[in-house]
Amino acid sequence: MDMYKKRKMRAENKKSNNQESFTSVGINWYPGHMAKTKKLIKDNLNLIDIIYEVIDSRIPYSSKIQDINSIINNKPRILIMTKYDLCDKNETEKFVKHYEKMGYKVLKFDLIKDKNVDNLLELSNKMLEDKIKKQQEKGITKNTIRALVVGIPNVGKSTLINKIVGKKSSVVGNKPGVTKNLNWIRVRKNIELLDSPGILWPKLEQETVAFNLAATTAIKEEILVKEDIAIYIIKTLYKYYPDILKEKYNVSNIDDFEEVFDTIGKKCGCLKKGGVVDYDKVIDLIINDVKSGKIKNITFDRLENE
Repeated sequence: MDMYKKRKMRAENKKSNNQESFTSVGINWYPGHMAKTKKLIKDNLNLIDIIYEVIDSRIPYSSKIQDINSIINNKPRILIMTKYDLCDKNETEKFVKHYEKMGYKVLKFDLIKDKNVDNLLELSNKMLEDKIKKQQEKGITKNTIRALVVGIPNVGKSTLINKIVGKKSSVVGNKPGVTKNLNWIRVRKNIELLDSPGILWPKLEQETVAFNLAATTAIKEEILVKEDIAIYIIKTLYKYYPDILKEKYNVSNIDDFEEVFDTIGKKCGCLKKGGVVDYDKVIDLIINDVKSGKIKNITFDRLENE
């Protein structure tokens, strides 16, 4: 039995034994701290003036918290689309227009070099003008805006906060769960940010959404079989971005995934002694290339009516 078939058997065994893997009704991955975070947000909602809801531009549907409205009620909200430099702008712009039609204020951020912070602060002040004016009429003088930064894991919340602050004030990582608690951060005299751990919703019922989250490490890779995640990424690139797949991995046909992995392994040097392809390294490479942004100009979500 060749190495690839052995891997598939191990993957199938893992899938059958993993209670958090997909069933016919979805996947359950909802660590206790997420429920705790939602409760803490609700408990502190009266202190918050505006919500900065952060989503990943590459998965502008999958990365949007499905039950967010039940958490933040009717607070003013700005939808911040991070990692805009990594997305397929043509496809992501369709979501921008879609969300704007729904009444959202949307800002797009390249977290590496974008200078859109001033626009964010100006928009925040503009959206809160009426509230501030009413407070002043009541004799309440309040010069500080308090904003909650909320989003799924690994969507770029901490990087965004560091960008707003202008220096490193939050720990940044590429694994879900770096931020553990609610933390107030003073940005400048007139604004404070409440950083929050990444949260999801209790059940991921759409398989595509779950794989999009896994492909961008919003959920732990161990929740799904890593090989399945890598195959999903390749299939999605083949469907939407065949030129990128060909240029990056020299793959133009995906009928046989043993052959696909062999091609990628040989092109990218994922080899064992004797020139044998190391499938584990190939799988990790594919996932890490998306995670790290080495594969750019991709958007995995599509609007249903497109």
